[in-house]
Amino acid sequence: MSTVTTHTEIINDLLKLAVDSGVSDIIIKSNKPGYVRLSGKLKPVDMDPISCPEAQAWVDEHVPRVFKEKWDDLGQVDFAYAVEGIGRFRVNAFHQRGLVSIVLRHIKSTVPTFDQLGLGQTADALIKLVQAKDGILLVCGATGSGKSSTMAAMMNWVNQNMDKHVVTIEDPIEYTFSDDKSLFQQREIGLDVPSFELAIKAVLRQNPDIILIGEMRDRETFETAISAAETGHLVFSTMHAATVAQSLTRLFEFFPPEEQIQARRAISGSLRGFICQKLVPKIDGVGRQPANEILTADATVKNLILEGQFEKIQGLLDSSSDSASFSFNKDLYRLWKAGIIGKAEALRFSPNPQALEMNFKGIFIKT
Repeated sequence: MSTVTTHTEIINDLLKLAVDSGVSDIIIKSNKPGYVRLSGKLKPVDMDPISCPEAQAWVDEHVPRVFKEKWDDLGQVDFAYAVEGIGRFRVNAFHQRGLVSIVLRHIKSTVPTFDQLGLGQTADALIKLVQAKDGILLVCGATGSGKSSTMAAMMNWVNQNMDKHVVTIEDPIEYTFSDDKSLFQQREIGLDVPSFELAIKAVLRQNPDIILIGEMRDRETFETAISAAETGHLVFSTMHAATVAQSLTRLFEFFPPEEQIQARRAISGSLRGFICQKLVPKIDGVGRQPANEILTADATVKNLILEGQFEKIQGLLDSSSDSASFSFNKDLYRLWKAGIIGKAEALRFSPNPQALEMNFKGIFIKT
């Protein structure tokens, strides 16, 4: 058996075991057995260690040709990997201490629905947001919080219910959409367009109704999103931020102090909402449940942003009786009361556990 066949088969066998077990991520560190993340917990796989030459050979063989120079020069690379009969994966390969490591995330072939993700009552708020005719919607959370799946479910609802031309810019493509009522054009960085910057510059000439940007990564991307929103497009994107308050802060970090007033004007005019998400272990020990914090940018929110009174937004989320805006604590309390998550886990994932403890005792902020 050839060396190429051996390392490919070893890793493919690991991926098959992972997919069959329902794991979300596979981690390969040279000279260690594979590790998987199941329901948020890291577990080793009972297998022989994968050597650095095997990991290196696997990346060298499967990294797309357009990314080969990046891998050789920078020592890190993102790409997609598909195996017939097993599935499709988002790959990040990198060097650490001179050795090769690989992290693969399983991309499920079927685009999820709100019900399949367990979003329940949250879906009503999401459906209201996706029906906006223009503006910017940001899905936020830490790595592994289910941002991409929630955004895919929103796109799936659009596809089933609205006639829209959707252009996506992703690195790499995670979920693939089959045209239903909407028409999807999905562009993968490196394969369909050389760089993220070129894709962003071209997207407004491609006649989209909706633009999906895989990640809001820099000022240029955000300014393009604002320009698109101001010219009648609805823009979806993700951002690494834990809460609505942190998400808002991150947006303004794109702009220097002397441009903050202008930025407040632009953001208050274009923002339609934030959807922040965490995955909380269920009380039955099987899987994880999305918990959300949602801010719908109504006239009150827009005015607070325009005036720079960001500190008042969290209080608004905590006290709002509007089902379109609510805090993490409100959603965690709802999930606990429904018997979906336990009290200890709700407190562990709460950004304000002291306030949530008061909620458990029946004490709430007056609306």
